[in-house]
This record gives sequence, C-alpha cells and structure tokens, in this order.
Amino acid sequence: MMTIDSQVHAYEANTPKRPWATLPNWPDHVTGDEMVAAMDKVGVDGAIFISAFSMYRYDASYAVEVARAHPGRLAIVKPVDPDDPDVDDVVADWKQTPGAVGIRIMLTRESGRAPDDPGLDRIARAGVRHDFPVNLLCWDNLDAGTALIDRHPETRFILDHLGILQPRTPPAPEQPWADLPKVLALAKRPNVAIKVSGACTLSREPYPFPDIRDPLKRVFEAWGLERCLWGTDWTRAFAVVNYEQAVEPFRNYGGLSDSERAMLMGGACAKAYRWEPTRE
Repeated sequence: MMTIDSQVHAYEANTPKRPWATLPNWPDHVTGDEMVAAMDKVGVDGAIFISAFSMYRYDASYAVEVARAHPGRLAIVKPVDPDDPDVDDVVADWKQTPGAVGIRIMLTRESGRAPDDPGLDRIARAGVRHDFPVNLLCWDNLDAGTALIDRHPETRFILDHLGILQPRTPPAPEQPWADLPKVLALAKRPNVAIKVSGACTLSREPYPFPDIRDPLKRVFEAWGLERCLWGTDWTRAFAVVNYEQAVEPFRNYGGLSDSERAMLMGGACAKAYRWEPTRE
C-alpha cells in the first residue's frame, strides 16, 4: 500500500538567516531531513509539504530547498498572497518549480477577507490556468470557504483539516465536531476533495483516539474515500500526538477493505495532487 501524508510542515530553527514571522508552540526545528526520517520510521512513502505560513508567510524558499534535497519524497505547496496583483505570474513561476503540486489560500476569520475578495478570485483562476489544486484553509470560517468554492466551480479545491478548527494543544473543545453538518453538506460540490488531516487533535480520549471514528465514518460516507486524503498535519499537531500516533489509527482503521484503506492512505492524495512518491 502506497502511503502519502497529505499535510506536513518542515522548517528550520528561527535564525536571522530565515526568521519566523510568528512563534507557534512547535518544536524548535523539524527540518526536511528530520521529517523524512520520521516518515521512514513508520513507513510513510511520501508527503505533501505545505510551506508553513505561521513561520514563513508567502516565502516558500525553504520548501524548495527541501524538495530539491529529497526528490520524490516530498511534494510542495505554497501559500499565495491575495494582495499581490501579479499572483498569476507567481503561480506560473511556481508551476515550473521542481516538486510543486499546488497552491494555498488562507481564508481564516483572522484574514478578514470576504469570499468575493478580488484577490481570492485571482488565485482561484490561476489555479485553473496553471492546473494546480487550490488548498483552502477555512476552518471556523466554513461558510466563507463554501461561498468561494461555489464562485469557482472550475477550480479544483482541497479543503484543509476537515474544514474544522483544530487545537494546537489539548484538550479538544467540548464540541469539536460542531461544524460537521456543514462539512458533510460541502461534499455535494464535485470540485472539492477533503484532507482528513489533524483529526487526532479533535479527540477527547487518549490514543488511539476512539471517539473520532464515528464522525470520520460520516465524512467517509458523504465524501467517498476517493476524495478523502489522510494526513497528520505534523508538526502543528505535535503537542497532541507524535508522528506514529497520527499514522497508526488510520492505517489500522477498521471496517475498510484493503482497497478502501489504500485509497484513504495514499490513493486519493495521489489523485488530487497528480503526484506519487518515488525513491531516487
């Protein structure tokens, strides 16, 4: 079974060479080498490396370096700036970058953007023009994300983190799945896939997090496993789980056939990003 993690973040230590924009409660560093070593330890073949907006904003230069150092193991996604009037040129350049497989929109409440923001429209159109899926972070702002998706039915969207706000530290909120009905309704849009990433952080029970099984089953049934991309969201999730703990509950998820598990653990991700890992 090919195993592809749909979302990881790697980064260098905070130094003047490449300073962090903010100081999240993440480890001091999880370099590309360290990320690949963690993947190797638990048998993850490849991963989609999302350049960390918390640290680097729209600068994906570190992701480019890591993809060059680990060809075939880490594909890369870059957040793009809605305020940049030349964003189409940025996406065109990104398309020529080895390992680049997508772009990302940050549409959280904190962004203060309406779904009809012209900058978001520019990015969605650029995704179509340059044949990139657009990753969409709109947790706790799912209505806005849905409206953006509906404005651009020709754009391939990938909904980050189940579309559900996830904590960086335990415990999970009292009603962690409050937005689940909206997530299930969004499955009716055929141009969207969903990342089942960071789900372990929504558990209010210890490893192996049995209370996430029932809501995830509803996600799988509504979206179809061919549109469900398993992922760890490591290292953001590190305060809740280690890397192995974010892999094994899905690798051993009961009630799935071998083909269904293979789709969840990598097949759907390969389809959404049109990329498969190789060991060179």
